[in-house]
Amino acid sequence: MSKKALAAVSDQYDLWIGGDERPAGSDDQLAVVNPATEEPLADVAMGTADDADAAVENARDAFESWHRRPPKKRTQILTDIAAAIREKNNQLARIETLENGKPLGEAEDQVERCARHFEYYAGIADKIQGESIPLSEEYVDYTVREPLGVTAHIVPWNVPIYLFARSVAPALAAGNAAVVKPAEETPLGALELARLASEAGLPDGLLNVVPGYGNEAGAAITGHPDVNSITFTGSGPTGTAVAKSAVENVTETHLELGGKSPNVVFPDADWEGALNGTMTAIFTNAGQVCSAGSRLLVHEDIHEEFVDDLVERAESLDVGSGLKDVDMGPLVSEAHLEKVLSYVDIGREEVGEPVTGGNALDRDGYFVEPTVFDDVPMDTRIAQEEIFGPVLTVTPFADEGEAIELANATDYGLVAGVYTENVGRAHRFAREVDAGQIYINEYFASGNETPFGGFKRSGIGRENGIQAIENYTQLKNVCLNIAPTE
Repeated sequence: MSKKALAAVSDQYDLWIGGDERPAGSDDQLAVVNPATEEPLADVAMGTADDADAAVENARDAFESWHRRPPKKRTQILTDIAAAIREKNNQLARIETLENGKPLGEAEDQVERCARHFEYYAGIADKIQGESIPLSEEYVDYTVREPLGVTAHIVPWNVPIYLFARSVAPALAAGNAAVVKPAEETPLGALELARLASEAGLPDGLLNVVPGYGNEAGAAITGHPDVNSITFTGSGPTGTAVAKSAVENVTETHLELGGKSPNVVFPDADWEGALNGTMTAIFTNAGQVCSAGSRLLVHEDIHEEFVDDLVERAESLDVGSGLKDVDMGPLVSEAHLEKVLSYVDIGREEVGEPVTGGNALDRDGYFVEPTVFDDVPMDTRIAQEEIFGPVLTVTPFADEGEAIELANATDYGLVAGVYTENVGRAHRFAREVDAGQIYINEYFASGNETPFGGFKRSGIGRENGIQAIENYTQLKNVCLNIAPTE
């Protein structure tokens, strides 16, 4: 690996608590690995329960003065953080590519979304308002939104820099202090962002980062009695465990737990648009996206031809190191590669050989071929369970009613896509499909401003947009009798 590429990464990282680096309470280290080469990138101090407690304590102390500052001060600091992130886009993108594997262009886009998130919530920080409620002439009644206190953020490994900002930015804008537990595979971006925020003027203690394993550092944070809110993005079983832990302290939780999202193509769809959208939906970030369009539903009249064109495109993808100009990078880790390949084997048992792909690439790194299974029944595991890799299932349908039925035929309900020139059909689809976000004639078409979250087992609550402020504030009602007294 080139010295230029590695220049973005330090050899050793400690925790970030109270506005500075701090060694962990133990000598244990996380070894962060480049998934494109299997070579070590950096050693990171592994946080303990005591470290988590110190982070929460620092956050609690910092909160007391932060939430009393005039909102315009928070606006200015968050704006400065956004500017600092944009200035370091190249470095942060290289860090994301090195520890996650995604192509550098994708990483640069995610860093820009990270900056935009701080910028967006900087603009909202001084506009968090209550409302007046008319009771009668004898009363003045109004509401105010107040911050919760200390918010915990469990950030996944698939889009680590952007998902850090997705919850931390609105939490800080609302006047809270934050404690972040990044994924053990990708802690470097979070630590660099915390440093940048401090250099941009964020007061000490408001943003703390405790790397480590979920069963120690993560559990200590989510189970801490002084944590007032938990935002978790990850797997369903882990999210359920987080929610159970939170109940013990009556802590508010916001859970984003993945999906098995349908992408539906009707015969009247724009052919190139539908093919491009399908490729984007499943092969972006090697399919390691919670909202990936991992189930393709194609009308039977165009099924064979569409799959032929799709396979041709999948086989033409350039798979390699994210630092090069490639279409798809590696999976994040050896363990995740093994999981994805185990699902490919399950698919072989359930429906036969994939029409393309299905193998690990014979090279260093955690690479797997873009994979497509055709004619997949909905009662199979590969059609029901989240694989979280570049593995697409294809299922034909006969009419609009069957398409909607198939789209709803999983326990998940995060997003859904539909390709059709029939406006009425598109809106009927949006009305009838159980998903938190619907894309029409384009996939991944939304932005930081649009609320994001799922139905059913895809989670609880919404991120992004103005709605996210509700995650990090609590509503207080004030009522005053102003009737004259004798």
